[in-house]
Amino acid sequence: MDNAVTPNLFSRRCLLQNSAIGFGYLALQGLLQQTTQAATASEPKSSFHFTPRAKRVIFLFMKGGPSHVDTFDYKPQLQVDDGKPFPFAKPRVQFAATGNLLGSPWKFQQYGESGMHVSELFPHVAQCVDDICFLHSLHGTNPSHGGALLKLHTGSDNFIRPSMGAWVNYGLGSENENMPGFITICPTLAHGGVKNWGSGFLPAKYQGVPIGVATQPSTDAKVKFIENRTWSPSVQRMQLDLLHELNSQHLAHSGPEASLEARIQSFELAYRMQSEMPSAQNLEEETAATCSMYGIDDKVTEDFGRQCLLARRFAERGVRFIQVTHSDSKVQWDQHGDLRKGHEKNAAEVDKPIAGLLKDLKQRGLLDDTLVLWGGEFGRTPVCEGAGRDGRDHNPEGFTMWMAGGGVKAGFRYGATDDYGYYAVENKMHVHDLHATLLHLLGLDHERLTFRHAGRDFRLTDVHGIVHRAVLA
Repeated sequence: MDNAVTPNLFSRRCLLQNSAIGFGYLALQGLLQQTTQAATASEPKSSFHFTPRAKRVIFLFMKGGPSHVDTFDYKPQLQVDDGKPFPFAKPRVQFAATGNLLGSPWKFQQYGESGMHVSELFPHVAQCVDDICFLHSLHGTNPSHGGALLKLHTGSDNFIRPSMGAWVNYGLGSENENMPGFITICPTLAHGGVKNWGSGFLPAKYQGVPIGVATQPSTDAKVKFIENRTWSPSVQRMQLDLLHELNSQHLAHSGPEASLEARIQSFELAYRMQSEMPSAQNLEEETAATCSMYGIDDKVTEDFGRQCLLARRFAERGVRFIQVTHSDSKVQWDQHGDLRKGHEKNAAEVDKPIAGLLKDLKQRGLLDDTLVLWGGEFGRTPVCEGAGRDGRDHNPEGFTMWMAGGGVKAGFRYGATDDYGYYAVENKMHVHDLHATLLHLLGLDHERLTFRHAGRDFRLTDVHGIVHRAVLA
């Protein structure tokens, strides 16, 4: 026994210390495997799941939260009980302290054959109500801008997920290989910023291409350096072919590398965009009558009007998802105070351009297969905030968004909030339901549009969402 070999025995601590590098290697292998899976899963499992009603989306995002009870959700009882205490329990979680009921400072009137009530804040959009499907029962889960923006854009308010534009781009791709599948015009850099148009864990080629930013005039909303005055297209093609050959050699030795493949694809797209983007963003091709329809001949409406006209030009060139953001660094739609001044300023800037976009799409035959979506991250409370009775707090409990074209019922009102506009009470439509319905209109089953990441299948609607078929034409 004295000559017997004694086996090496390790304590638990010793085992962990001596094996640390090995565990790290295993973790690295896992990460590389995830990268490889992401690279090989760069295409969706299917394109259309069924016949689409819409081919593309234009999302008109009103950052800050426009007040539904002052715009499109008429509440006569709120006017009657102005100044009285709210008769029901307020939400357990509120963004700020609020007071009594606050009637709308603006008058409502019925318009169109559908007889829809619209506030005097939107006289131009009011002329288009027979083409609009009003969704009066939206509700979310987060009373803060950051979380609510992420929820609306990505389906999650606490985890970095792909944006809905990226999901649409992933599911369907662009109709035009010379243009991006997802463009966001003058996006905000606040409250989530790039995450609101990013691709998350989807391959990078599906992320939104930002043109301009919200805090700068839309005259700057152009793809910079789109024209190469130094090299001819043939010389550029030779350069890209050489670069592609070198990168392919690298990939052959290193294996799939998602970031490098995305970079190669971005170079190719940038090259192809040179043939079409200069014309797409050249508004001088439009007639004076068209520019006037969008309000580009008026200082108040020219900025947002230019964004809306760009959106139409991108849509007719096959861009699948286009977002237009109305925001600035000061006022936005977030009127905790100065409700009258702020909402009047904002509505004046967007009313005519939005109506111009709807009319222009319709006269060009594009509205039938273009889904226009309007709204903010939440609404406002029907009760006042502050002693001056000229402000409203955030309200994710019930608010209004609307759709037009793209297979939805026209001149239609769906869902309802209570008599004062605080809570969604009829045909409640959660943000997940909005996403499910939007994807359905595009011919995509939200439960089948998935991407495998971190060991499970993800989707825009996570494990929630139902299609509200009552709004389908």
